[in-house]
Amino acid sequence: MKFKTNTSPFFSSNSNVSTVMLQVLLALIPGTLVMFYIYGWGILINVVLAIIFAVSLEAIALIIRKRPVLPFLYDLSAIVTAWLLALALPPLIPWWILLVGIFFAIIIAKHLYGGLGYNPFNPAMIGFAVLIVSFPFEMSQWIENATLGSKLPGFIESLYTTLGITAQPDWDAITRATPLDAVKTGLRAGTTSYTEIAQQQDFNSVLRSWIYISLAFAAGGFWMLYKKIIHWQIPVALIATLALFSGVMYLYSPETYGSPLLHVFSGATMLGAFFIATDPVSASTTPIGKIIYGASIGFFIYIIRVWGNYPDSIAFAVLIMNMAVPLIDYYTQPRVYGHGQKPAHDPEPKKGSDK
Repeated sequence: MKFKTNTSPFFSSNSNVSTVMLQVLLALIPGTLVMFYIYGWGILINVVLAIIFAVSLEAIALIIRKRPVLPFLYDLSAIVTAWLLALALPPLIPWWILLVGIFFAIIIAKHLYGGLGYNPFNPAMIGFAVLIVSFPFEMSQWIENATLGSKLPGFIESLYTTLGITAQPDWDAITRATPLDAVKTGLRAGTTSYTEIAQQQDFNSVLRSWIYISLAFAAGGFWMLYKKIIHWQIPVALIATLALFSGVMYLYSPETYGSPLLHVFSGATMLGAFFIATDPVSASTTPIGKIIYGASIGFFIYIIRVWGNYPDSIAFAVLIMNMAVPLIDYYTQPRVYGHGQKPAHDPEPKKGSDK
């Protein structure tokens, strides 16, 4: 069966790619600054190193493919991919792990398929998925944040740790589980309930910090909606579906399942809903298709978080639905019929019907 879809990338005619990407970068700033305030210099170091790696690999790939370098670098798409991947990684992660993720995002997920507009999968999420599967320990080492009264590492200390100039710190002494990871670990161990976890002071402090981060990314998302860089269907469908499933399961068994507040405002939910799932190349392009696409991502996020092996599952949910986009768009695109024609599947009107 052949699927007919519109040619990508799917940007509005009054905007070029670089203008759109610049707006996305501006929208990422509030969330990035809040993460910097809470987690320190490691966040900004991740972003800067990721951008350097991404631009370098993008230039190398373009040279190998005999494409003009500067025009494609100026479209800022590599920087957006790098920034998104960097925000999904723990601070103080070794530089070479970051480089591996960027390599898979830029070279494998983007240029191997022909470059921007031809990639069926979200490049940043390909990079993240490779890293979380390959380096699960390093990818879970989030340092204690400022809301717990911890002294965050300074710039030089963070830079040296990331570059491997100094010995790796004692992770057990400086790390703290994210809310999603704490809930999954506690419930899987069977020694505590969600109610008991939610009553812990440290847990609530860390959860509040992720709520602040999520609200900052949501603010950037609303800015993109206002500027018409993205459409409402995907983020609304994703968040609503995730809230619905988590709410139903929480009402069914509040001791076993996390609350909607946990699922909607922790982890990468808001970043995923507004910045990742709405990728104009790999996402669905029809109005109804966007709702189906976003809702399905929200559904898979919840399923994988609760019953899968990974506490946060934005990457896997997005990549699963990227594979379904041609099918979704094929069956939800408007059909145009010639004069006197009708869809082959339309039944004859019943006698007595006014339709």
